[in-house]
Amino acid sequence: MSHKRLILGMTGASGAPYGLCILEECLRQGHTVHLVVSEAGWRVLMEEHGWEVQERERCFTKLYGHLPGTLVYHPLKDIGATIASGSFQTDGMIVAPCSMASLAKLAHGLSSNLLERAADVMIKENKPLIIVPRETPLSAIHLENMLKLSRCGVSIVPAMPAFYHQPSSIEDMVRFVAGKVLDLLKIDHQLYQRWEGGR
Repeated sequence: MSHKRLILGMTGASGAPYGLCILEECLRQGHTVHLVVSEAGWRVLMEEHGWEVQERERCFTKLYGHLPGTLVYHPLKDIGATIASGSFQTDGMIVAPCSMASLAKLAHGLSSNLLERAADVMIKENKPLIIVPRETPLSAIHLENMLKLSRCGVSIVPAMPAFYHQPSSIEDMVRFVAGKVLDLLKIDHQLYQRWEGGR
């Protein structure tokens, strides 16, 4: 297994477990993850996980610092961070969860913070960018923005868990979506049971 250097962005849509599952699995496998979280993303972590978010970097190192991978935390406003440059070498970026506001900015090339700039760099450098949109129902505006990004080479992985593997918990459903993201990055994993034909 080759070591990968990845970027993970988490925005303000419900669905923080998807991003956290991806982060944990990548670090568990020894990969390097550059992490950036939007302001609304921090609010979601507080609401969905009960995190105390005053010491932001410490929130992640406390939970994931024991894993063999390398976690590099970047403040949202640090527009001069390494991941803001096209010369930064990375194997791909994931935005999970991706809010419709963030998706719209990416679709129109707007970069008002580090997360959006890093994603914009991925598009212009033709590097893998995977987004996990989390919204329902979807309006025509949402769908048009997704189509625009897809035409730019962005992979869209909606937070749609399957049920053929008979998930028995919310964690099983989260792991399925996270596994689909890692499949696109060619990262081997055991997050979900693959389909092996009918019973």
